[in-house]
Amino acid sequence: MRVFNFSAGPGVLPLEVLEKAQKELVEYGTSGMSVMEMSHRSKPYEAIIGETEARLRKLMDIPDNYSVLFLQGGASLQFAMVPLNLFRKSNTADYMETGQFASKALKEAKKFGEVRVVASSKADTYSYIPKITKEDVNPEADYFYICANNTIYGTKFNVFPDTGDVPLVADMSSCILSEKVDVSQFGLIFAGAQKNLGPAGVTLVIIRNDLLGFAKENVPTMLDYKVMVENDSMYNTPPTYGIYMLKLMFEWIEAKGGVEVLEKINREKAALLYDFLDQSKLFKGTAVKEDRSMMNVTFVTGDADLDAKFVKEATAAGFVNLKGHRSVGGMRASIYNAMPVEGIQKLVEFMKKFEAEN
Repeated sequence: MRVFNFSAGPGVLPLEVLEKAQKELVEYGTSGMSVMEMSHRSKPYEAIIGETEARLRKLMDIPDNYSVLFLQGGASLQFAMVPLNLFRKSNTADYMETGQFASKALKEAKKFGEVRVVASSKADTYSYIPKITKEDVNPEADYFYICANNTIYGTKFNVFPDTGDVPLVADMSSCILSEKVDVSQFGLIFAGAQKNLGPAGVTLVIIRNDLLGFAKENVPTMLDYKVMVENDSMYNTPPTYGIYMLKLMFEWIEAKGGVEVLEKINREKAALLYDFLDQSKLFKGTAVKEDRSMMNVTFVTGDADLDAKFVKEATAAGFVNLKGHRSVGGMRASIYNAMPVEGIQKLVEFMKKFEAEN
């Protein structure tokens, strides 16, 4: 029996996608072999990776002057790849510190250049997104960095900062394809796949072409975006099966009606849960209302023992991975694209019952 999986990552995948992968596992099309066994240089595999990119470009409306890469190393490797490739003039960058992953990213960037923290919500357990204006941006910075959705703390940028001519870089690991985004607002977008795109092992990078070619000579070949673009993500063997799974996910999103339709459903799902939290006498949300994430809903009872009891009873009832991140405690429901509305409805019913009993 499949449970309702609220894991923050690796996250839930649609049943239809898993079943299609299962059906094609032993033999893909008429190739006589599994995608796992294919040479990445073969015609059938080149068709798979080509179609995966084409579908993503269509779903996100990616302009022609951007390249799409399927890399490895997770978002964490991007924390280093971004500065190694984008420090090119002033060797300085602006960062907004809105959570643990933004904090890790800026720490990594400091190894390669000068980093200025423009705004931070660390003092308030990252419970909100600081407000900044265009005047706060250093016009000489090589790039401006944000984490678009903060998985651990349940916050998101509802409006992206206006950085003028300074390229905006966004880690979208936990929110990519959950709502419409204007790609042309960004110099670079990256996302680890395991939250909203597919299984762990693939990292998606969308980069504006004028930002390619600035990696210094001592930057390892594998960490140079230009090399990866010139080799169509296949300088070495890419995560072939993971990329195939992305193709299935993109097909699923198209079949649902595209990103606009998913955004509508995601807003409905988040509202169901937040509306309950706002009127509950036992549970309360931890993120500031105006900055609430649509993908990761964080909440507490205010009593650590009661939190633990809730997680235990929820797990027994088939609602798994609701325990909050170890750094903040409480609970977190990650309600990515693949989480059905029914999952939220049933969770709210369970929470009402738990509240009545406690």
